Amino acid sequence: MKATDTTYQTPEEALSLIKSGDRVFIHGSAATPLELVNTLLLRAGELQDVELVSISTYGQINWNHPRVLKSFYLNSLFVSANVRGWVNTRSGDYVPVFLSEIPRLFEKGFLPLDVAIVQVSPPDQHGYCTLGTSVDAAISAVRSAKKVIAQVNPLMPRVMGDGVVHHSRFDAMVWKEAFLPEVSYSAKIDDTAEQISRYVAGLIDDGATLQVGIGGIPDAVLKQLEHHKGLGLHTEMFSDGVVPLVERGVITNEHKAVRRGKIVSSFILGTRKVYDFVDNNPYVSLMDVSFVNDSDVIRRNPRVVAINSAIEIDLTGQVCADSIGMYQYSGIGGQMDFMRGAALSEGGKPIIALPSTTKDGISRIVPCLKPGAGVVTTRGHVQYVVTEYGVVNLYGKNMEQRARLLISIAHPAHRESLEKAYYERFGKLYQPA
Repeated sequence: MKATDTTYQTPEEALSLIKSGDRVFIHGSAATPLELVNTLLLRAGELQDVELVSISTYGQINWNHPRVLKSFYLNSLFVSANVRGWVNTRSGDYVPVFLSEIPRLFEKGFLPLDVAIVQVSPPDQHGYCTLGTSVDAAISAVRSAKKVIAQVNPLMPRVMGDGVVHHSRFDAMVWKEAFLPEVSYSAKIDDTAEQISRYVAGLIDDGATLQVGIGGIPDAVLKQLEHHKGLGLHTEMFSDGVVPLVERGVITNEHKAVRRGKIVSSFILGTRKVYDFVDNNPYVSLMDVSFVNDSDVIRRNPRVVAINSAIEIDLTGQVCADSIGMYQYSGIGGQMDFMRGAALSEGGKPIIALPSTTKDGISRIVPCLKPGAGVVTTRGHVQYVVTEYGVVNLYGKNMEQRARLLISIAHPAHRESLEKAYYERFGKLYQPA
């Protein structure tokens, strides 16, 4: 099918399917259908009580207008930068949920969907599109929504896996050629990220199965792995840093137990480099996130290394990764799915890697989490913690031992105040771990 086919409608025609009171899913990450989303928001004032449900969206979304906030309510399952302000208003909120369980919300009627808006690659000769760079929970939304509106983009990669959808499933189709949003963190690999990455890379054995995300630290870790052998990738998402490791034969997926010989992920976010890499590439399989992030599936792989980050961690090991106090900054996402899966994997290593301070010099290792802060990884799940000052393993350690270990990798400028907190809590002077 081509843009000239009469099956395609204008955005306005397609979006007329959405009525007041509907709950509408918005496809996310690099697949965010910006043309349809921003056209829908232009109906502010006409529509009332429309609930938008999304995970992580990218690109410019024109929400910051009083009429939009009166007509639309954003019920976010993860919080990305372009809607962070919206979520923290009276016209938005956040649903704490493991990424692996989001499909269940749609399929079991906890969040029944009236409409799903997605962006897809064009239909092939058999009429099949793909959900492109983002399968995650979008495939569940497509299967369970009463109506589906598709933005068909010839620049969307055709990606193998679970995200294959026949065009007959769509109630309306809009042709829109548009470049995907691009995100790169390579420029943010500073000396701190470089040092942390060296420590993390030292924990990764040959033949390990990796879960990596996006950001300066994950990118820096991947750059440290060029001399490793036989690595596998089973991860909720990946970015550009994976591509050179595949090309050099570092990532081979030969030791994995789940989908051996293939990269398994649920979505992709990066630059044109990784979008071109996954296009029509049978080596990459994007799967339903309820499978990819299932801890029972993850644990079947050998030596799973899960690399995640945090906003702050307290002296007992409680990890806040989704909020700054009561301000919702991101979400639970898949951190706990993979931290638990890695812990249960034979030879697995769940890792929290974070700079010792914020960019403003505030310690990320704290006596207590901020009031209202969310605990994403509990102190019962945390094991390896890495800063630029070293690596500690909290597994099997009591409260006092944990505090001593964490103080040892805190920024030197903050150790005195942490030692004071240690004394107040445990009634004894701090002794180095």
